[in-house]
Amino acid sequence: MEVGMNEIQAKELMEEKMIDDAFQDLLNAYLATKHRKKVEIITKAFNFARQAHKGVKRRSGEPYIMHPIAVAKIVCVEIGLGSTSICSALLHDVVEDTDYTVEDIENIFGPKIAQIVDGLTKISGGIFGDKASAQAENFKKLLLTMSDDIRVILIKIADRLHNMRTLGSMLPNKQYKIAGETLYIYAPLANRLGLNKIKTELEDLSFKYEHPEEYKQIEDKLAATKAARDEVFKNFTTPIREQLDKMGISYRIIARIKSPYSIWNKMQTKHIPFDEIYDILAVRIIFTPKNPEEELNECFNIYVSISKIYKPHPDRLRDWVSHPKANGYQALHVTLMSNEGQWIEVQIRSERMNDVAEQGFAAHWKYKEGGGSEDEGELEKWLKTIKEILDDPQPDAIDFLDTIKLNLFASEIFVFTPKGEIKTMPQNSTALDFAFSIHTFLGTHCIGAKVNHKLVPLSYKLQSGDQVEILTSKSQKVQPEWINFATTAKAKVKIAAILKREQRNAQKAGEDILNNFFKKEDLNLTSVQIEKLCKLHKLPNKEALLAALGQKTIQLGDADRNELKDKSNSSNWRKYLTIPFVGNKESKNKEVATTLLGTGENIDTKQTINLTEDKIQKNYIIAECCRPIPGDDVLGYVDENNRIIIHKRQCAIATKLKSSYGNRIIAAKWDTHKHLSFPIYLYIKGIDDMGLLNQITQIISQQLNVNIKKLAMESNDGIFEGKIQLYVHDVDDVKTICNNLRKIKNIKAVTRVEE
Repeated sequence: MEVGMNEIQAKELMEEKMIDDAFQDLLNAYLATKHRKKVEIITKAFNFARQAHKGVKRRSGEPYIMHPIAVAKIVCVEIGLGSTSICSALLHDVVEDTDYTVEDIENIFGPKIAQIVDGLTKISGGIFGDKASAQAENFKKLLLTMSDDIRVILIKIADRLHNMRTLGSMLPNKQYKIAGETLYIYAPLANRLGLNKIKTELEDLSFKYEHPEEYKQIEDKLAATKAARDEVFKNFTTPIREQLDKMGISYRIIARIKSPYSIWNKMQTKHIPFDEIYDILAVRIIFTPKNPEEELNECFNIYVSISKIYKPHPDRLRDWVSHPKANGYQALHVTLMSNEGQWIEVQIRSERMNDVAEQGFAAHWKYKEGGGSEDEGELEKWLKTIKEILDDPQPDAIDFLDTIKLNLFASEIFVFTPKGEIKTMPQNSTALDFAFSIHTFLGTHCIGAKVNHKLVPLSYKLQSGDQVEILTSKSQKVQPEWINFATTAKAKVKIAAILKREQRNAQKAGEDILNNFFKKEDLNLTSVQIEKLCKLHKLPNKEALLAALGQKTIQLGDADRNELKDKSNSSNWRKYLTIPFVGNKESKNKEVATTLLGTGENIDTKQTINLTEDKIQKNYIIAECCRPIPGDDVLGYVDENNRIIIHKRQCAIATKLKSSYGNRIIAAKWDTHKHLSFPIYLYIKGIDDMGLLNQITQIISQQLNVNIKKLAMESNDGIFEGKIQLYVHDVDDVKTICNNLRKIKNIKAVTRVEE
């Protein structure tokens, strides 16, 4: 017994030492920064959190307090925030997980820290708990809180980063949910706030957990090609170094390697193998200007001097120095042709610009001396847009996420007003988007635009450098088709809200018309009668019928009277026909049931389901959107009818589901043994040649004994491309077919595509 007690005490002492060391590590990191040294309040926050979380363990088995310490360290070192944020990070789970209240935090640490902790508590909502299905709602709260204090979202991103770094101890279905949510919400947010390094790590970690094999393959290929890349880097930068030394510039040159996620993403979207990605290496020149005023000039001086050594690509100069991106990013990007005949991107930035690129808006505060800066103005503008979007709530949480993402992901273009003011707009913006970005009234009454003094329609896609003048008319109203070519979140939300309001008004008027008609004809207004009218006018539902009546696009007359009276008012008929219209509102809000519809099989969302031949044929549904086959990384989603639908993990629909209905996600793995066949599409491209089609079909049908279901080929100017639909057993079959087809002399590309 004594021995057992000693072991427990020894373990406790070890844990205490581990906690003390971790906190000391945080303090050392804080003391190395330029912030004012408020060690006392940080120590106070640590001791308070340590006491509050005493005895609580994380899923990995380590003391819970290690998580807040790690988050605080990310906040301090990787985002560059000061003592208020570090204290808030240490305390971020106290209110949610213990009996302490926000008032307690305010009494001990003051209103500022309490406000941030309160913001973090509001948006927590149990990320790892079952109530996490309302992630989109949490995201709304997060954005609302963010507009009060940007530090809330920065700490939240740090919290998410640490959770991703320790995701290995979670169950697979939770891993997919959290990784999907990270890719969908947190990585774009980090990007929008200029946290480039964190964005890249969040993407890579999500990729690693969702597609472990592909992640490892890319890591291995990067390692295998490292020596060749190092050689290219050395040869390419040697003459640049000599030139910069001659100019007396204080600089450092580093190699930027494309991240595994970016490489994989490019392979997926462009349908190309790893070997065909030529921009894995980029070169970064980071310099210290002789004085801050010369910073911009020095960027261009370096550009001029290196473009004398290597020829620059005429269309690939990106000047983010004169016009920083909306997230504060500044750099000059130029693509140069190396002596080996390879295009290499060179990014020229000062140390200050580099800090801003790595740490985002937090880095601005480091360089700001008194008063606000114009960079903060950009952030304010963005937060204002977010607030405006939140003022018009979306009916569907997923639609809302999509709308916000339009503004999160978009690259930017710069356009000018008639008076020469510069406006930053997301890429692909139309003249209509520009009108709404200036004022809702301007957007609502917009009839066209003049771009560079030429008349263009509302759907005209703006280019960087365009000068735009919006033309309006008081009689103009929002048109339903506008929603199809508006691309910015603000325009889409406003148009949808106005159309919805008009639809409601029309439905109200339609309801009066319908009631009066039934009264006049002495008929009972029932669901059956309404269904008859909908069928007669070819309308999908009652809402559409009412709107059409209100908008006067249809009118009730003799045909309607005959339809309603002819089929008699037999109460017996009605009794049976009205049954389907009785909706059970409660059923929609119930938790995910545990029995699979029609099979009696119990579902445990924590377990990984095996996709056997039998179950694929009877119990599970293969999603039409991505059509996974054995060997693809997949997951299951329990829909409202308790059916399990199997999606590819990277499928766009699955990504939305992970973000909004996380508790319905189930881990799934294939357990098929080449008994079932699945349809897939292959895309083939190459140089046209006599008998090529014959060679392709021979390899597929005779050598590999695979059935071709559909084949479409086209030849233009000596180049052919085509699509083949085949039946295969699994991903291995696809690889074999692709490899064999690539051996044909004139075939240049063979890839699997969605359709």
